[in-house]
Amino acid sequence: MKRIFYPLAMATLLGFFGILYYYQQESVRELDERAAALFGGVGWLEAMSFIGEQWMIFTVSFLLLVFLWAFRHNYRGMFFVLLAVGAGNALNQLLQQWFGRPLPEFPEEVASYSFPSDHAMVGLLYLFTLAYFLGERVAAKSVRLLIWLGAVLLTVLTALSQVASGTHYLSDVVAGLFLGYTLFVLIAIWYEMRERQFRKRKDMRLVEREDIGEH
Repeated sequence: MKRIFYPLAMATLLGFFGILYYYQQESVRELDERAAALFGGVGWLEAMSFIGEQWMIFTVSFLLLVFLWAFRHNYRGMFFVLLAVGAGNALNQLLQQWFGRPLPEFPEEVASYSFPSDHAMVGLLYLFTLAYFLGERVAAKSVRLLIWLGAVLLTVLTALSQVASGTHYLSDVVAGLFLGYTLFVLIAIWYEMRERQFRKRKDMRLVEREDIGEH
């Protein structure tokens, strides 16, 4: 991952806390209402919500785990998927319970919460993780770019589908995207550090074997 994405992850984390601080302000509520009026009832956009449904996330993540195990023998990559999707989903549920912002279509006494949006946050995590490993060994930059553009487009459509259906506020969705991206970059940094350490140890063992062979 290029270093330019590191400060962007910090910016999105700050953006998440900014939305958390201001989402109850009148200006943010007005923006949420405008977004609901703009996207609400757009049928094709509502239909895109299936991309962020739990069954879809589970199916794609499971297939990615099988791919990493059977074809790449990449066990750290499998742990990457479990961290991003599993831990990301758990964190989202904890935050929703903690902040307790009711869904737009539900009264406050109904125990369903919206902040941050799970479709936006976990949707980004599993789509970006899929793009990361699909493009990991692709030599052509144009193909990698297409993979990432596809992941970004699907993520945005999945997030906006929640505004179109009236399930989430725009502020829920943007907060979910911000926090999901920050978490993804943190996990990717950990993964790449471990990969470099593994290759370094492997190279050292090869040098030691060569030295032993010469003697």
